[in-house]
Amino acid sequence: MKEILNHLFDYKTLSKTEATEVLKKIASGKYNDTQIAVFLGVFQMRAITLEELIGFRQALKDLAIRVDLSEFETIDLCGTGGDGKNTFNISTLTSFVVAGTGAKVAKHGNYGVSSNCGSSNVLEHFGYKFSNDESKLKKELDQSGICFLHAPLFNPAMKHVAPVRRQLGLKTFFNILGPMINPSSPLNQLVGVYSLELARMYGYVYQTTDTRFSIIHNLDGYDEISLTAPFKIISRNKEAIVEPRDLGLNTLDAKAIEGGEGVKDSASIFKTIIEGKGTQAQNDVVLANAGTALHMLNPDKGVLDCIEMARESLISGKTLSSFTKLIDLNK
Repeated sequence: MKEILNHLFDYKTLSKTEATEVLKKIASGKYNDTQIAVFLGVFQMRAITLEELIGFRQALKDLAIRVDLSEFETIDLCGTGGDGKNTFNISTLTSFVVAGTGAKVAKHGNYGVSSNCGSSNVLEHFGYKFSNDESKLKKELDQSGICFLHAPLFNPAMKHVAPVRRQLGLKTFFNILGPMINPSSPLNQLVGVYSLELARMYGYVYQTTDTRFSIIHNLDGYDEISLTAPFKIISRNKEAIVEPRDLGLNTLDAKAIEGGEGVKDSASIFKTIIEGKGTQAQNDVVLANAGTALHMLNPDKGVLDCIEMARESLISGKTLSSFTKLIDLNK
């Protein structure tokens, strides 16, 4: 690690191969916590390069425990986190709304590191039991339309990094990698990122895959559609700036979509919204993300029609039914 750090401290970057090798060595336990923390710190001081991103991603994909859910045409809705905005669990709620329409969702997520409450925190609070058992995940997809892939169970080699990330409490390049390493390799992904530069890098990486993708960055810094400002969307064949009014929705004040102070508060907000009792602002921001995901799955339908599909899922109780079935399967 000394040689690697000296190389980086000289303002040099890593090649794809070097990035892959160093991350595999970290995962094997070759380096101590201090060395890992310093290594992560380098990427707090400068942006990760495309070559480094591709190399780190390859290392994690090589090391991951994979599950085959290919009999379902799944979609993942996941953000990098690390935007510092403290919203409620928008992507997790969005996932249940999408599942309520009949789509199959393989949601990848983790505990919150740089946020108060990640998707794993909130689902665990309600009794979901994390598993990498393929048959369990397939049963959940079949009966509730959604399964949850708790990242640490599929990347056990990352156990050497997790304590350091918790102690730092900061976004690291692992936030960047999270959405890119879903162990089921879903055919469709709606991915949120916290910077425009990262959105472009994601676009380069996803162009090399077979995934149908939409990359989202709200221009005021959110890693999801927040309706607080226009957002950039990048897909395989187009890029666009979208205003809230283009979705038939109003621009929101940031306070209207804030999350709780901890898991209990966040779970309370989650429960209120999924039961169809959320405020208009809370509902609208979930519907904006769900409608955008459904438009990607149904390109023949207009985005406004897809938002109405999402609204029907939430208001009719289909969203809640998907959630209830998933939790019941874990009792």
